[in-house]
Amino acid sequence: MKKTKVDESTDYLKSRLPFVPEIGLVLGSGLGPMAEELEAAVCIPYGEIPHFRVSTAPDHTGRLICGMLEGKKVLCMQGRLHGYEGYAPEEIAYPVYVMKALGVRALVLTNASGGINTSFSVGDLMLIEDHINMTGKSPLTGPNDDSLGVRFPDMTFAYAPALRDTARKAALSCGVTLRSGVYCGVNGPQFETPAEIRMFRAMGADAVGMSTVFEVVAAAHCGLPVAAVAMITNMAAGVLMQPLSGAEVNQIAEQRGGEFQRFMHCLIAGL
Repeated sequence: MKKTKVDESTDYLKSRLPFVPEIGLVLGSGLGPMAEELEAAVCIPYGEIPHFRVSTAPDHTGRLICGMLEGKKVLCMQGRLHGYEGYAPEEIAYPVYVMKALGVRALVLTNASGGINTSFSVGDLMLIEDHINMTGKSPLTGPNDDSLGVRFPDMTFAYAPALRDTARKAALSCGVTLRSGVYCGVNGPQFETPAEIRMFRAMGADAVGMSTVFEVVAAAHCGLPVAAVAMITNMAAGVLMQPLSGAEVNQIAEQRGGEFQRFMHCLIAGL
């Protein structure tokens, strides 16, 4: 990760954005419609931003949207990058450094996940309290740029306790049930096997997905507080002993989109 590239991306976005953003928001699979809630929005496709990669995953629009939400200046990624698209971890994490350089003070990550915890149900929202990185990779591999962050960042509070408290209060205030648990990050694109899910459960994971962990590592590296929420869009392999599909993920996200958006409004308002 090179600060010179981050500076080039940041300078370009400063010339396009209507204000200095304070909250960053990354929308996962099936959750992109939340971006339409932003008011007075300016939209910039990733392909127009220096050093940004273009999202190729289904239902990931691939653009930055800057606008107002609940009185806060929000910079929203409508779609993200994934390892299974062929992108390197540092490419996936790159937008996090740009958000930090632009002035974002808190980052909200969302994703669609498979439920491992058998007490969860499809459609549940889970506050991520910690993660297990099963990709075997890190966005920090290679030379470290000390101007971006320290060589060995601490991950103890990667999911900021204060922001987790804010998320719990937001759920209470808008009447949304918010589960909590540990997220297991894998590369994909294939869904996990039942044996892998049994292993992840034994390791302490409550949900599994193909994103988020690299962004969280990058945020910890550059000192950007994170709150992360997973929507359980399917039960993981072997839990219900039925086939899994990407179409099911997007269908459930669409069905529960109203509740998700209501919660996000409350969360952003409290940040």
